[in-house]
Amino acid sequence: MNGFRATKRIVAVAVIAAAGLALGGAPAHAQPVTTGSLAFDGDPGDYISGGRPHSYNTDANDRFSVVGNDGYLSVSVTGHDGAWWTLDLAAPSGQKLGVGRYLDAHRYPFQGSGPGLNISGDGRGCNELTGWFEVQKLVRGPNGYVEALDATYEQHCEGGEAALRGDVHIVNPPAPKELQLGLKVFTKGEASSLNGKAIVSGTVDCTSAVRVTVSGTVTQVKKGVLIRGAYSTQVDCTTGTAADWKAGADPTGTTPFQKGKVEVVTTGTAEDPVYHKPVSVTTTTAVTLRKA
Repeated sequence: MNGFRATKRIVAVAVIAAAGLALGGAPAHAQPVTTGSLAFDGDPGDYISGGRPHSYNTDANDRFSVVGNDGYLSVSVTGHDGAWWTLDLAAPSGQKLGVGRYLDAHRYPFQGSGPGLNISGDGRGCNELTGWFEVQKLVRGPNGYVEALDATYEQHCEGGEAALRGDVHIVNPPAPKELQLGLKVFTKGEASSLNGKAIVSGTVDCTSAVRVTVSGTVTQVKKGVLIRGAYSTQVDCTTGTAADWKAGADPTGTTPFQKGKVEVVTTGTAEDPVYHKPVSVTTTTAVTLRKA
């Protein structure tokens, strides 16, 4: 193998990794693997394996992670010796990846409408490949969380007869529950005679410790004049304890907020610390302002 072709393969591996995330619709955050193994061997002449066995296991302090969506999974391994490998498995276009045998697979993510497969790493990857894989077990939780995966696979580079064959196994704890937020707005507030603000308050509660952004609008109509203002604040929320919040809404015009009824639309937003996605809750409340 000359230096030019080896360089070409290294570039191809980088393209595969970047395109895999873009075309596969995978989440931005990879999920660590608690217990996992990846092993493969190859026939003499197989470029990826070098015709010798490779084996990685979390028990040997090799690090695993998995990322994916309904139709795709990617398992990444960083060996304690510095080696790195990625295994991509994709169902045919529009289908969910599940238990079953996937024949006539081609290089992910350029497989067209059929199944996709790719094992590459350590500077080596196929420009073109054919193969198959079989998923014996796949247990998922919310947001692509992988509780268990057992699969075998076989791939051939560049249309050659030499094959790479291997298996992958993942076991994780049951999927954590998704973050849930609760939001309350008190029905009594203040209209400040000092600066014209509407002062509103309430509480938030959460199922995981997170920082919550509380924001919204206050709307009031007085003598045919529409008075409106926005507010925002942040509060640290801990599990099992309602956290107090308080914020002031500046009127957008020259008319201050006044004593009486207002409509308060409030949204609480935080990032799920496990699944790294925004979670929000919104409520509309009638609040009575008193002069302060």
